Amino acid sequence: MTTVLQTSIKSLPFLHRGKVRDIYALGEDRLLVIQTDRLSAFDVILDDPIPGKGEVLTAMSNFWFGKLGHLIPNHMTGIDPETVVKGDDERAQVRGRAMVVTRYKPLTIEAIVRGYIIGSGWKDYQQNGSLCGIALPKGLREAEKLPQTLFTPSTKAPAGHHDENISFAEAEARVGKEVARQVRDASISLYTRAAEYAAGRGIIIADTKFEFGTDAAGKVYLIDEILTSDSSRFWPMVQYKVGMSPPSFDKQFVRDWLELQPWNKKAPAPRLPADIIAKTAEKYREALRLLTS
Repeated sequence: MTTVLQTSIKSLPFLHRGKVRDIYALGEDRLLVIQTDRLSAFDVILDDPIPGKGEVLTAMSNFWFGKLGHLIPNHMTGIDPETVVKGDDERAQVRGRAMVVTRYKPLTIEAIVRGYIIGSGWKDYQQNGSLCGIALPKGLREAEKLPQTLFTPSTKAPAGHHDENISFAEAEARVGKEVARQVRDASISLYTRAAEYAAGRGIIIADTKFEFGTDAAGKVYLIDEILTSDSSRFWPMVQYKVGMSPPSFDKQFVRDWLELQPWNKKAPAPRLPADIIAKTAEKYREALRLLTS
């Protein structure tokens, strides 16, 4: 299995290197987005890649974009990434791990949807009895299904910084009332349909994150990756219990290991042992198999 930590595509202008994705310009209106095998945790990019991770994320996004494409238009073009680069080396770098997408202007918020109370939401609830400013009933337990699906937007922080939860009113102020409403409604609809499907495959989608962009006319599109193990919490249904943080098919496995290390959560992160790398890769592959096979 090929491992890609960083790409080097010389035939296209390089635009941006994010936590996971390398992005290149393809003319004025399209992008080549490559999913590397980098892994970030606590907003720090780890030195150790997860073999095959970028291919899994790409396959999972492609699956969901196809399955949910009727709910909202997205940035996919259907163009084979191997046809827009040059030479065997560049084709090898994009094979199975890249998308050619339409270039839209990203919104300045991230759209987070929560179906269960876990992670930072659980900590918020314990301290304030609410989740991102939304009052919740008393007596909820960790990992419990929420009384209703919640849309909890956040800011989009630059690399190395933390996103901050914001109210829906703040989201409206940032992107406009109509766009904020469209994003909220689309996010909840996407999550609901995906969660229903995943439940039939033995997976609980506890929460997820979407990103949206707009064209020159202001029309909203779904962009970035969707419903992957990097952007979502996937729990195996057979191991789910209220009152504890369930095992997961995502990078929570790495986060849990890092929490036990003497580390201040600033770069550089501790090096991952071989067994942690292998187990994480296995979890990503298993989620893809269960959802798409």
